Amino acid sequence: QVQLVESGGGLVQAGGSLRLSCAASGRNTMGWFRQAPGKEREFVSAISWRGDTSDYADSVKGRFIISRDNAKNTVYLQMNSAQPEDTAVYYCAAGIFRDRTGAGYWGQGTQVTVSS
Repeated sequence: QVQLVESGGGLVQAGGSLRLSCAASGRNTMGWFRQAPGKEREFVSAISWRGDTSDYADSVKGRFIISRDNAKNTVYLQMNSAQPEDTAVYYCAAGIFRDRTGAGYWGQGTQVTVSS
């Protein structure tokens, strides 16, 4: 029943910024995971629509900002100071587990490529 649609991926130069958007039908904990080629999917960031709290993976802390617009049922990931190691397919997720190891619902993913 929960449907997630990502947008905003693309090519960005190292040091640049990019904003991802996720239109969602749910109001549970939402956020982002990413998966680089040949690597396992990893947690990036999550935000609670109930408590208005957020957390980040250490690798992106201080650079990425997660936010939401409840009126539009949309969650965002502002990627600042993008680095080549941020290159991955980014997946919007809903119903993110408390231990941040997975989620109940996933979008199709959007490719983010950071050039050096």
